[in-house]
Amino acid sequence: MGLVINRSEFLQGDLQARSRPIRPPWSLPEMQFRSQCDNCGHCLQKCPTHIIEFGRGKLPTINFDEGECLFCGDCVEECNSGSLSKTLFQQKAAPWTHKVQVTEKCLNHQDVLCRSCGDRCPERAIVFRPRTGGRISLEIKLESCSGCGACVEPCPVQAVVMATPSSDITPTKKTKLENCA
Repeated sequence: MGLVINRSEFLQGDLQARSRPIRPPWSLPEMQFRSQCDNCGHCLQKCPTHIIEFGRGKLPTINFDEGECLFCGDCVEECNSGSLSKTLFQQKAAPWTHKVQVTEKCLNHQDVLCRSCGDRCPERAIVFRPRTGGRISLEIKLESCSGCGACVEPCPVQAVVMATPSSDITPTKKTKLENCA
């Protein structure tokens, strides 16, 4: 089955659901999540890093500007509505499909050496490699990225975002950003 979008996404022309908020880990698919979540806020209160907040419609969303997800499962254990799947958590399924992406705002594009995102990545999915001529190569190993968001908050220009990989970026493909250092 293809991507299912809601009415709001359709009316806004967001046919790929790119503006869809990131839900807490181990959430049900978006439409099921929206219908099952009872907006109780227990997941917000239980999150040790306080990255879960109420979003549009008083539904929980993730704000990586506040920190990272530890994948501790406290939010899942606290969820009584079933919108966060205890089964997926217990099966150690991937918490979500979101991966790191570095936008054109990255300081390395302006010839400013910055490694704040790579320094904070616990999975070492963001790697900086020196190249000849004083250049660096920023490599994102999508297959290593857990989607924890540790790399988002330290970026001084908000160039690091979490997003669902598009069809042209697969988990085995490495993306590179080359700039002067």
